[in-house]
Amino acid sequence: MKIEVMDTTLRDGEQTTGVSFNVGEKLAMATMLLDEVKVDRLEVASARVSDGEFSAVQKITNWANKHGFIDKIEVLGFVDGGISLQWIKDAGAKVINLLTKGSLKHVQSQLKKTPEQHIADIAKVVDTADTMGIKVNVYLEDWSNGMLTSPEYVYQITEAISKMNVQRIMLPDTLGVLNPDQTFEFCTQMVTRFPNTHFDFHSHNDYDMAVANAFSALKTGIKGIHTTVNGLGERAGNAPLASVIGLLNDHLKLPNNLDESNIITVSKVVEGFSGLRIPENQPITGYNVFTQCSGVHADGDSKDNLYFNNLMPERFGRNRKYALGKTSGKANIKKNLEELGIELDVEDMKKVTQRVIQLGDKKETVTIEDLPFIIADVLKSSKSNEDICIRNYNLSLAHDLRPLASISMNIKGERHDETAVGDGQYDAFMKALWRIYTKLGKKHPTLKDYIVTIPPGGKTDALVETVITWDYDGLEIKSRGLAADQTQSAIEATIKVLNVIEEGTLTRKGNWKEELEK
Repeated sequence: MKIEVMDTTLRDGEQTTGVSFNVGEKLAMATMLLDEVKVDRLEVASARVSDGEFSAVQKITNWANKHGFIDKIEVLGFVDGGISLQWIKDAGAKVINLLTKGSLKHVQSQLKKTPEQHIADIAKVVDTADTMGIKVNVYLEDWSNGMLTSPEYVYQITEAISKMNVQRIMLPDTLGVLNPDQTFEFCTQMVTRFPNTHFDFHSHNDYDMAVANAFSALKTGIKGIHTTVNGLGERAGNAPLASVIGLLNDHLKLPNNLDESNIITVSKVVEGFSGLRIPENQPITGYNVFTQCSGVHADGDSKDNLYFNNLMPERFGRNRKYALGKTSGKANIKKNLEELGIELDVEDMKKVTQRVIQLGDKKETVTIEDLPFIIADVLKSSKSNEDICIRNYNLSLAHDLRPLASISMNIKGERHDETAVGDGQYDAFMKALWRIYTKLGKKHPTLKDYIVTIPPGGKTDALVETVITWDYDGLEIKSRGLAADQTQSAIEATIKVLNVIEEGTLTRKGNWKEELEK
């Protein structure tokens, strides 16, 4: 039997502090998760939250009905006498994830009821759902604390619910208090006592053990696991979808329907919608996780893939990279030069390697895009940064008027002037710049990502670093600018990448020294 993966990015993930998705964003994520990543079920909202939430569920269910996914759409609802059920039905959904109390403390302190009264209330909701044609899954909220402090109550309510018309019983570690040993013990007890019940496990990451606990739960025969994209969720978040894919496919080798090749795409989309950056060292989806820093590692990879593991980046639509810095050796630099299509003789390689190490000692970040400039500097080339340069520019910002940019630049010694308006000063600058490129019939890169870093401390004269990710003929490249002004730093990053392209070092063809001598 395949493991079911229920993703709750649109519901539990939206409980991340500062995160709120609009209707269009929710629909876009729902379509990607179901149609491309192929999760088995999708929890899209909580009932009765807002008019916007209602509209989002309507949009998603309309799409799901047209594409055969309606039974995969689930909405969190409450034991409220049928109010949630009506909300869910009116929104077009057909599955409720009913939130019930999984610990005696919650029943007595929050509901002020006895276990028998709570069970009776649950039964009424399940019966009503049956008459309305709505399927029911049940959350045992605070189940983990229930197992720690009131296991007999957990068994009592599970016994009662398992006799109702319920599809699944879902076991959340609501406050993220369990460790892997406890998770294994408690899930084993549930599966053993109720062998005919479909159990899901829902972990939280308060002790940084959400993925480890998911691993332990899956080993016991749990049939479903809950995730969120990028580990979004309340407090410390939930088990990240990408990490669970690794557990299922590599460690547990459990059959599932997930398409791991699309996880990076949805991860980036959720990053953009949530406004929360993916940590650079986040497993599978982080920018640096397929990057080797040590020259020894690069050398081993070249000889027999000595430092590879089963998490091959190609599985997830990514490529392996080799970082540049003080731990770099010739092997790292050679790998990057191969990526650029640049060849150096032994002596020149030694000089470039030494310069990269010197920059690393100063804690400067060295990227693959910096290499052509480093080489040009080391080899005393006169061609560095001269093909394209800004003569001067004027940026105008006034109240109730669109920003205006006037620029004058040299391209291979010829002057070109242009003016444009934009939605911001940098946008106006770029529109003027691309007008010049269009007139000249020149191809230019497209901007994919834009990161501004301002050092903490609140000083108004602090330097600003702008890192821009570009796409040029399918090649992803990065450029950096550093200046006291944010727009100026972005302009520096832009001119830098244009010079790299102009010099032809990204064509993957030819020899670097020949390129310099042209």
